[in-house]
Amino acid sequence: MNNRKLLLENIDIQGIESFDIYRKNGGYRSVEKALKKMSPEEIVEEVKISGLRGRGGAGFPTGMKWSFLAKPEGVPRYLVCNADESEPGTFKDRYLMEKLPHLLIEGMITSSYALGANLSFIYIRGEFMYILHILEKAIAEAKANGFLGKNILGSGYDLELRVVPGGGAYICGEETALLESLEGKRGNPRIKPPFPAVKGLWGCPTVVNNVESIAAVVPIVNDGGAAYAQIGIGKSTGTKLISACGNLARPGVYEIEMGMTVEEFIYGDDYCRGIANGKKLKACIPGGSSVPILPHFLVCKTAAGEDRLMSYESLSDGGFASGSMLGSGGFIVFDEDQCIVRNTYNFARFYAHESCGQCSPCREGTGWMEKVLHRLENGHGNMRDIDLLEEINKKIEGNTICPLGDAAAWPVAAAIRHFRAEFEWHVTHPEEAQKRNFGLIQQVVTA
Repeated sequence: MNNRKLLLENIDIQGIESFDIYRKNGGYRSVEKALKKMSPEEIVEEVKISGLRGRGGAGFPTGMKWSFLAKPEGVPRYLVCNADESEPGTFKDRYLMEKLPHLLIEGMITSSYALGANLSFIYIRGEFMYILHILEKAIAEAKANGFLGKNILGSGYDLELRVVPGGGAYICGEETALLESLEGKRGNPRIKPPFPAVKGLWGCPTVVNNVESIAAVVPIVNDGGAAYAQIGIGKSTGTKLISACGNLARPGVYEIEMGMTVEEFIYGDDYCRGIANGKKLKACIPGGSSVPILPHFLVCKTAAGEDRLMSYESLSDGGFASGSMLGSGGFIVFDEDQCIVRNTYNFARFYAHESCGQCSPCREGTGWMEKVLHRLENGHGNMRDIDLLEEINKKIEGNTICPLGDAAAWPVAAAIRHFRAEFEWHVTHPEEAQKRNFGLIQQVVTA
C-alpha cells in the first residue's frame, strides 16, 4: 500500500508552523478556492462525496452532519472545533496543532464559510496551554494577512476565530458537555434531542467537529471529494492519523491510508517496526481506552481468519464478541509481560474519576467497578467479583445520557471476555498478585 500523506506531508519542513513558510508550501489554497470559486453548498457536497467520517471517535459522516445544520433566518450559526483530546492513548490532535497550526486554522476558515458561521471556536483541553499560545499566534498571523476578520480576500465573508481553554475534564470531549463548558457552565452532557445542529451553542445551530476532521477538509476542497474518496477502502475513505503507543519498537503519530493491514502497521518498517525488545504481542486496544481490547490472535486476523484492516468496518468485524473499534485511533499495544487486570483497573480508575455524576448508573457503577478491580488486582478478590463486574457492566451500558458510561463498561467487559483466566489467576494466586503489584509500585517510586 502507498504511504500517502494528506495532512502530514509538510510536517518536517523547517518553520512550517509559521504563516510565511506554510503559505509558500501551498497553505490557504482551500480558503482562496472556497471563497472565490465555490458556494457554501458546493463545499458541503464535496465533503459528502469524500466520505469523510468524524475522526474524533464516533465515525459519523462529516458531510451528513453538516447538512443537518438548521438555518433559521436571523439566527447565528457556529462551528466549534473539539480540541479537548482527553482519551487515554490518543495524542494525534495535539501533534497536529503543535506542528501544523495553520492547517487547522485553514480548515476552520473553509469549514466556517461552508456552514455560514461568522464566529467560530477552538475548544482546547486545559492542559494544552502551550498549544493555545501556538494557535493564537497562528490566528494573529492569518488575520494580519487577510485570511481572518472582515471581508476576507475581498469576498464579503467575515469570520472571527477564538481559542477557548477548558478546565481539563474528560467529559467535555462529549460535544454537548463541551458546549455547556463553552457557555461558562459545568460541563454536563445535555439530553438529546435537540441535537447541536438545531440547538447548540447559546441555543443556536452548531456543528462540533474534531481537529483532524476539520484539517481533512483542506485536502478535500483542494483536490475534490472524489479524489479523497479514492483513497482508503469501502466506507473508510481517506487517511487517518494514528497515535501508536505502548510496547512498540517505534511509537508515534502516523498518517496511514485507510485499509492497510493491522499487521503491516504493527510490524512494517515504515510504521511501528514490531513489539519492543523482541517481546511477543499479547493484546491491542486499537481506538483509545474506551474501546474493547483484542487478544493477540484477533489483532491481525478477524475471527473468520481474514486480514484485519485499519478501517472502521474491519476493526469492528464480529461485533464486540471478536472485534473492537477504530475510535479515535489511540492504538495501544501490550507485550507478553503486561497485566491485563492492572491495565483494566487503571482505566476503571480514570473513568470513575472523570464521570460527571449526572447519571446514576455511571456515577455509582464506575466507582463500584474501580473498587472491585482494586480488590482483584491486589489479591483480595474472589470468583464472584468477576461475575459481579459483568453484572455492573450490563447495568451501565446503554443507560446513560452520554457515552462515558459505555466507554467505562466496554473495556472491562472485553478484558473479562478475552482474559478471564488472568482475572481468575489473581483470585487463585493472591500472594503472587500482591507481590507483583508491590514490585510495580516500587518501579514507579524509584523511577
